[in-house]
Amino acid sequence: MPKKKPGPTLRAQWLGQQLRALRESTEMTLRQAGEYLQRDPSMVSRFETAEYPIRRGDVLALLDLYSVSQEQIRDGLLRLSDDVWRKGWWDGYANTVDRQFIDLPWLEARADRIGNYGAMLVPGLVQTREYAETLIRRAAAADTPEEQIGRMIELRMSRQQVLGDAPGSFTAVLDESVLRRVIGSPEVMRAQLIRLREVAELPNVEIRVLPLRHGAHAGLDGAFWLFEMPKPYPDVAYVENLAGAVYVEEDAAVDRFRQAYHQLSAMALGGKEAVALIAAATKEL
Repeated sequence: MPKKKPGPTLRAQWLGQQLRALRESTEMTLRQAGEYLQRDPSMVSRFETAEYPIRRGDVLALLDLYSVSQEQIRDGLLRLSDDVWRKGWWDGYANTVDRQFIDLPWLEARADRIGNYGAMLVPGLVQTREYAETLIRRAAAADTPEEQIGRMIELRMSRQQVLGDAPGSFTAVLDESVLRRVIGSPEVMRAQLIRLREVAELPNVEIRVLPLRHGAHAGLDGAFWLFEMPKPYPDVAYVENLAGAVYVEEDAAVDRFRQAYHQLSAMALGGKEAVALIAAATKEL
């Protein structure tokens, strides 16, 4: 069976969407834009749908054609066009995991603020290697090569460098059941809880715990991520399920995730109270 062609990255889609919006705001046709670039109109259409990534020089020409003079907009779109072509460390894993997933570490590296609600599991950004390996092996198909499993574990561990390298902040709101669910073995779980207490000391990390005493709440539909992005990127919500990765970008939909996250965060324990709850769960192991 031929290998499925990978789809466009989020950043390529965002750039194409914004270029299309600018063209339509000037009431120009694809043919007019193509003539200006000395390209076929179908190529301009591929730029806008992200079927083919656009080069910086063409972006600059289109910004001039569409009379975009505002420096902030121009600089933002040019940075975005650079990001479309720039390779990050995560792109080296494109053949290891689904292409959709590779956008996740890119979002983590670019976000001003990352929020996670963990309904069942400790989020990947703060997992120990043994905890992560247990989950990855559990989810992998029986015939998955050992080398690929190793690469998947390596990818998850590499993502954690964002906690030290990126300027943004990370907040995890964990359901208390996450602390009680033993993943791997009591020893693996104990090490994971100790890791949670350690990362809670980092200046850009906050670990909050939602006590079991809270009944119905805004997170009953499951775990999710919320990325607050710098301009020109839109904020993004991210959900994983058995069907794969889902990136939510539409403003009204992201707002629903944002409201749910704020409610969960407000109900959760933070600071010393959260650390004390994690310590209590550690002692039980």
